[in-house]
Parts: sequence; structure tokens; C-alpha cells
Amino acid sequence: MPRLSNLYLFLYNSLQSLGWALALFKLLCSFVVTESTNGAYASAGELICFLQTVAFLEVIHGAIGLVPSGALFPLIQWGGRTHFLLAIVRGIDEVQELPSVFITFLAWSLSEVIRYPQYALSCLGPCPYWITYLRYTSFIILYPIGVYPGEMWLMYQALPYIKEKHLYGDSLFGLPFSYYNFVQVVLLCYPILWLKLYLHLFKQRKSKLAKPHSKKKM
Repeated sequence: MPRLSNLYLFLYNSLQSLGWALALFKLLCSFVVTESTNGAYASAGELICFLQTVAFLEVIHGAIGLVPSGALFPLIQWGGRTHFLLAIVRGIDEVQELPSVFITFLAWSLSEVIRYPQYALSCLGPCPYWITYLRYTSFIILYPIGVYPGEMWLMYQALPYIKEKHLYGDSLFGLPFSYYNFVQVVLLCYPILWLKLYLHLFKQRKSKLAKPHSKKKM
């Protein structure tokens, strides 16, 4: 009988799978009906914000050893996505209809409707190889699309609005702080942090897709 932790992880990953599948459905329906990418945030933005916020549980899962991933890489991914979503996309109305939002949401949704089912099935036993292969191959294309023409391009496009609106002020806990300068620094650091995560995924891919050695004949 599966352990209680496995049942919890199966439930969590199954609910995330359903949530991201619904987000993908909403995105595609909006695109088909309007023949435009402008409605991406209006159709699925709040749902994606919720799903991504809840995903902080994955950082906790790694930190307490519930899963073997550790906390660092989940935290890097969660922090980057959550800042992008809540501070910029949700916080600046003017950028919500830009094509970069649709590109990002589509790449994320496609990635997650593969990743979470693979995680969920792995909680029950050996996952079908084709799903594992898809999970550790699709990121090669989807991650760069989500980051460069998606997240980074949108943050760059948001800079004039951040400066004009004086977004989030000039202080943080009483310390001098410019969010405009902060986003510029983030844009400089983003490729480095993303590359670290991307290369880590390639290491995982090599490990997860490695075929077991044939047993030696007696």
C-alpha cells in the first residue's frame, strides 16, 4: 500500500495537472474565439497566478525531503515565475495584453500538463517510459520559449511603465530601493540563473532516461 506521503504527492500533482490543463484550455479557447493573443491574461491569468502561488509547496517538499529534488532549484524557478506573474503581469495592466504573456502562459501550460501527470504517476509506481521521455524532452524547446520571447521580453517591455508609474516606490523596509533598477538587474541575472536550471534539467534527463543495465547472465 502506498505511503501516506505518496498519496499526498499524487493528490497534489493530480490537482496541479487538472489546473494547468484547464488553464491551457482557456488559453486556446480565447485564442480560437478572438483570433488574437490579447486575451491570455483575461482568460487564464488569475488561475495561473493561483496555481503558481500554490507551487511554493514544491519548495517545501524539497526542503523537508518529501521529494529528492532539494529546495534550491524549485525555489529559483518558483521565485522567478512568481515575481514575473504577481509583480509585473498582474501589477501592470498595460502589459497584460502583450503577445509575450500569451507566449509565456502557453509554454508554461504545455510544460506543466506534461510534468505534473508524470510526477503523479510516479507516485503510484513506475511511470510509462513515453511519459517520462516526453517530460524530460519537451523542456528543451518549451523552457527557452517561455523565458526569452516570454518572460524576459515582457519584463523589458514593462520597464517604461515601471518607471512612469514609479512602481513600488523608492524604499523597501526603510531602505533605498528602486524597483525599476531591480528589474534591470533581474534581466541581467535571468539568463545566468535560467541557464543553471536548464543545465540541471539536462543532467536530470540523462539520469532519468538512462536505460537500466542488462543483467549479466549467470
